[in-house]
Amino acid sequence: MTLKQLVKQAIMKDNFTDLKGFISFCNEYLAFISNNLQAVIISQNENHYRFYQYDKSGNYQITRPINSNLMYDAKEFAKASKEYVKILKRVKNADKKDDSIREIINNSTYTIQQSIGAALDGLPAGKSNTARKLTGDLFEHFIRLIIHEIGIACRTGVIQVPVIVDGQAQFNMSYQHDLIIEKDDDIKVIGSIKTSSKDRIDKIFIDKFLYNKLTEKDTPHIAVFLNDVQRKNTKKENEYGINTTFLPGHFKGYTVKLNPLDGVYYCDIRPNMKTENILKDQIKTFDHLLIEDIWKFIE
Repeated sequence: MTLKQLVKQAIMKDNFTDLKGFISFCNEYLAFISNNLQAVIISQNENHYRFYQYDKSGNYQITRPINSNLMYDAKEFAKASKEYVKILKRVKNADKKDDSIREIINNSTYTIQQSIGAALDGLPAGKSNTARKLTGDLFEHFIRLIIHEIGIACRTGVIQVPVIVDGQAQFNMSYQHDLIIEKDDDIKVIGSIKTSSKDRIDKIFIDKFLYNKLTEKDTPHIAVFLNDVQRKNTKKENEYGINTTFLPGHFKGYTVKLNPLDGVYYCDIRPNMKTENILKDQIKTFDHLLIEDIWKFIE
């Protein structure tokens, strides 16, 4: 399959109606890049990040940063993807101490999503906003499919919250959410699913505050992010590095002074999220949501 064919396939959402569609596309993309890249560029400041450069057929476009510690190659993914589906189906009873299960969950999820994002980076430069929107929409859908696969019904949609004044509902406030998990007509979890926290982290904290204030409940609010890195140019031509898009000060401020979120999950977690106070207690890798936390939320 050519890059042009891959891009054409990636922009058609009907190709991603189930997990098989996501896995199939990833297999095709990984097979393509194994032999058809112009170059693989190593990040100058965090060397485990790579940038794929396409050849003439892709206008020599350079992709988003790819974490080589998480991204499978074609051979690795062919094996891991089979285990991935099996693990998801039985994840509720997974061995919490088995690091290999956690690795397959995180790396497979990351590899599948980045194969879509990197393929869409092959669109002409003038269509970068289209690529960004499609990538984000597919990530939201992908995470919901994963949650369905582990046996939990979920949806996206609008929640109408009545505003009560003097015991009477005066009007409704509408909230659009990426993830809604219900049980017995009771909303158990509300979630935000984004490829990055950039320009979004404030809203997630505020949404929790307002929703729980208006409903007089303590409904868990979570966030699922793919990563928080972007490409940056260095002083030398044709050399690239990465910038973080995560705002630790904002995150800590909202956590301490407004309200903490009930779970924040990354496939590609930043080093400071593992070491800094507050961050290390609030942010986890994606496997923790599937193996442990989500089951507590729906009890």
